[in-house]
Amino acid sequence: MAFAQVGDLRMFYEIHGSGEPLLMIYGLGGNAAYWSPQLLERLARDFRVITFDNRGAGRTGKPDAPYSIELFADDAVGLLRALDVPRAHVFGISMGGMIAQELVLRHQAIAQTLTLGCTTAGGEHSLPPPPAAIAALTAPRDGKTDEEIIREGWPFLYTRDYIDRHREALEAGIPALIEFMMPAFAYRRQLEATFTFNTYARLDQIHTPTLVITGADDNLLPAANSQVIAERIPGARHRLIANSGHLFFNEATDEFLSVFVPFARTYPIVN
Repeated sequence: MAFAQVGDLRMFYEIHGSGEPLLMIYGLGGNAAYWSPQLLERLARDFRVITFDNRGAGRTGKPDAPYSIELFADDAVGLLRALDVPRAHVFGISMGGMIAQELVLRHQAIAQTLTLGCTTAGGEHSLPPPPAAIAALTAPRDGKTDEEIIREGWPFLYTRDYIDRHREALEAGIPALIEFMMPAFAYRRQLEATFTFNTYARLDQIHTPTLVITGADDNLLPAANSQVIAERIPGARHRLIANSGHLFFNEATDEFLSVFVPFARTYPIVN
């Protein structure tokens, strides 16, 4: 268990493995415990993997004040500086992908590579979540158990086939996910931060080597959003993973790693 002081925020983080630093940024409502242990173990063979809890989540501070994607990005950069990491590979998923976009736009020198998973550029050029997903994201959480909230989210995170075949493992993973479940007010603060997010007009300013990757059957953020991002970032690579949902890196871990690891290795950090 480790904490870093970033401004007035106490941030929780973990480090797995050694090698070039890889900053992993999770999405809405999640924290460092939401990353699959199997995925982290595989990545730790090649990288010094840094996971952390965003503002409002997990064991990081939860000020009851407006949040923004820009603020999340500055928090993440502050953590890297507190850890004396001048440059890192950056991988963000979903809301974490929004944070990663702002991180690079605001602090381009700190990112060696940028990988954007299952995310969006926001604004009028993006494809919103389907109505059922929006209803689930914005539904009142009061009165529901943490376990119920987790289970209700599965259809928007995974394909039906994956849920059917891995239900026992998904159930077994619930205790780790709810151990540091965020309070309702903090979830609302995070969700509200996504409402005004829009990088579309600025994406052509990103000159960091970029991989945009998502599951073809994403039921939360339509896969076409990744195509929009890839077309806007100069030289970006785009990969669509078949038969995978929002959390494609869990459903198709081998395929994800077969794309991501060689991509990041192509751009080694030179001190």
